[in-house]
Amino acid sequence: MAKRIDVSGLTAYYGSHKAIEDISMTVEPRSVTAFIGPSGCGKSTFLRTLNRMHEVTTGGRVEGKVLLDDEDLYGPAIDPVSVRREVGMVFQRPNPFPTMSIFDNVAAGLRLNGKYKKSELNDIVERSLKGANLWNEVKDRLNKPGSGLSGGQQQRLCIARAIAVEPKVLLMDEPCSALDPISTLAIEDLIGELKERFTIVIVTHNMQQAARVSDRTAFFNLAAVGQPGKLIEIDDTERIFSNPSRQATEDYISGRFG
Repeated sequence: MAKRIDVSGLTAYYGSHKAIEDISMTVEPRSVTAFIGPSGCGKSTFLRTLNRMHEVTTGGRVEGKVLLDDEDLYGPAIDPVSVRREVGMVFQRPNPFPTMSIFDNVAAGLRLNGKYKKSELNDIVERSLKGANLWNEVKDRLNKPGSGLSGGQQQRLCIARAIAVEPKVLLMDEPCSALDPISTLAIEDLIGELKERFTIVIVTHNMQQAARVSDRTAFFNLAAVGQPGKLIEIDDTERIFSNPSRQATEDYISGRFG
């Protein structure tokens, strides 16, 4: 079941460098929230704090709170690995496991998390590939390497792998930036379908994509090079693109900078 995210006073560091500062927002369940803003303003850093991937980076640490429903993801008793089961992630470039078959790519997370009968794995892999709109294209070659698929198919394979473990939230860091226009539209259509089951957060540099796929849009910016990124405003996507409340948002969307 999709869950709500509540972030309050979140600041993230790389060593002594403050990357983002004092970010607070709510992400509603079964919705798509897009993060936009110029390069280097902390969008991807913030995204990675939502499933504790930021800590994997050398010197990465955070202050503040991230609640998944009522659970503090940074609470002292919380296992970061369990967080990443609940909050899945799809990266900028498709990253199927190159030595694994299509089937084993989807089943990898399941095998790490528990023991399944062969019939159970078969059912979940099929359901996940159907959920990623990839089943009909690969059902006759499940034992072939995932790396043999096209770029767009590989990205949908990575989405199938992410949703196979039934996360509550799906994070996507520029999932279409390495794809051709047809594959991009396929992923965008898929995002629209997946939000019926998951809470989705997407980072994108494509204004049109944010306008097409998201329910709410958050604009990030930084005052100057070397300064931490900040959340400037978050609102319904239609309002952000038609009547933003901050001049900086309007300047960015209209192409005056960024």
